Amino acid sequence: MKVLLVDDHTLFSKSLSIALWDFPEIEHFSSTKDVENLNSIIRAEQPDILLIDIHLGGLTDRDGFMLTQRLLECFPDQKIFILSGYNLPVYRKEARRVGAKGFVSKDVEPDELLNILLAVRNGVTYFPQEEGFLEDLTEGEKKVLELAAAGIKRTEIAERLFISERTVSNHLQHIFEKLQVTSTLEAVTKAMQLGYISRIP
Repeated sequence: MKVLLVDDHTLFSKSLSIALWDFPEIEHFSSTKDVENLNSIIRAEQPDILLIDIHLGGLTDRDGFMLTQRLLECFPDQKIFILSGYNLPVYRKEARRVGAKGFVSKDVEPDELLNILLAVRNGVTYFPQEEGFLEDLTEGEKKVLELAAAGIKRTEIAERLFISERTVSNHLQHIFEKLQVTSTLEAVTKAMQLGYISRIP
């Protein structure tokens, strides 16, 4: 199996190369930061699996999800697998949405990663789900929660989003139900853990 990694971290790329070196199933492993010429590299190397990190630093103005979508337009049969240092439900869902064949956290054990990649090469998709997977927040609910996290009162949230206070209250109630919490503070904390908001502004 030939594997190509797209990642901006040289140390991780080298570590993964070393980790997979002893597995006879890996015919060839290579990594690149050259996103601009990635199409040519794929044509030359013809990897069975293309591993793409979500956060690509200064390599490109696209993230791994956007890059995956673009590549699949050119290489619709290419098996792409998303890697991330953060094992978040929203990342797993987005990976599936853009057409990737799987998602895995970077803290996975090498032998487990090998088994996953072999399965993906053979046509299996891999999107591990956690027990009690929560219903997604809508874009409107995310905006309300982000503003609430900044300490903005419901009246001002309504004004900023051009909605009524009642709608703001309804959004917050739906957020509490979906995240299985009972307060705005709990909602913000859990939303950060799940990746819906990155930090408290």
